[in-house]
Amino acid sequence: MKVKGIYIAFEGVVGCGKTTQSKILAEKLGAVWTKEPGGDEISNEIRRVVQGMKFETEMDAVCEQYLYAASRAQTLRKVIKPVLDAGGIVVADRSVFTSMAYQGFGRNLGIDRVLKINKEAVEGIWPDLVIWLDTDLDTALSRTRDASGDKFESMDKKFFQKVRKGYLKEMKKYPKLVKKVDGNGTIDVVEKRVWKVVQQRSA
Repeated sequence: MKVKGIYIAFEGVVGCGKTTQSKILAEKLGAVWTKEPGGDEISNEIRRVVQGMKFETEMDAVCEQYLYAASRAQTLRKVIKPVLDAGGIVVADRSVFTSMAYQGFGRNLGIDRVLKINKEAVEGIWPDLVIWLDTDLDTALSRTRDASGDKFESMDKKFFQKVRKGYLKEMKKYPKLVKKVDGNGTIDVVEKRVWKVVQQRSA
């Protein structure tokens, strides 16, 4: 009998601690860790174009969303799905929920348009559990950032207020899938909160 794998995604604004916590959880579970955008050479190159390169003209929000969807399509099919099909566990730093918050609200594209663009990219490969690290915005934005490698890390507080509003609104629509975790506190403290959620989900 074929055993279905488990796909866990971490979400939140920049500086919320999701990269650190997702790597810790992946190590605990013996899981494959990946990220969005990125994951293999093709999706990593799309990441470089959409987040790390500077252009003379501003990238249109629709163009930006299609690039993210393209990277997501590649990562889901070439990195995540093979692990799940083999009965393994994947822990991902970001998922389609990022686009819902960042492009849907931060870039004002709206949720319907974001989901329409991502429909074929995702094609039913949704996380089994989304851990949303809700961290105080001032705290998150004060943490070490990589403005030269990620254009979103140079955005102002107003932008991230819209993003957080998006998370607050959209996450409520998926109560069985999304678990909100307090991202404030030390790495060890947040790690224990995350682990409690994972244990409850697997019980």
